[in-house]
Amino acid sequence: MTTSSNVAMPDEHTRWRCARCGNLTRFDVVRSQRVREYWHVALSGDATVEETEILEGAVTSVGCRWCGAQDQVELVPRPEGGPSAD
Repeated sequence: MTTSSNVAMPDEHTRWRCARCGNLTRFDVVRSQRVREYWHVALSGDATVEETEILEGAVTSVGCRWCGAQDQVELVPRPEGGPSAD
């Protein structure tokens, strides 16, 4: 399992790939976030979150949903031609 505080995130030039089974599309992602929310609380006491702002965020682990590998997901280059529709 990846235990670093920040797992490398894919960008327009890279994507995740499981080195064990080749999966490019299905991952179990564990992340943590610190957020600021605007809550509207009705007079009845029911609360609704109307706005959310992410102040900090980090992906702490990425596992393969297909084969279950927890330490085999890597960043690989996207194919030439831009972002994939995977």
